[in-house]
Amino acid sequence: MSDDEIRALYLRELHKIAPEVDLNEIDPAIDLREQIDLDSMDILNLAVAIHEATGIDIPEADYPQMTTINGCIAYLGSPGH
Repeated sequence: MSDDEIRALYLRELHKIAPEVDLNEIDPAIDLREQIDLDSMDILNLAVAIHEATGIDIPEADYPQMTTINGCIAYLGSPGH
């Protein structure tokens, strides 16, 4: 997947979890838990949704990488994913 495809996937799944959030206001480098007050269950749901959309296993220990757009892009774009 390209970075743009990962970003689009991330934002699409985030919108399903937090439809009230203006996706254009999201800073890709800042933790969503701080930016838009997501809780740990929201991050879990986001990681599960990304897994279901991509088929890529995301171990629970890697969930913190799903808290930013940039982190998700780096994680999913790395070799082996």
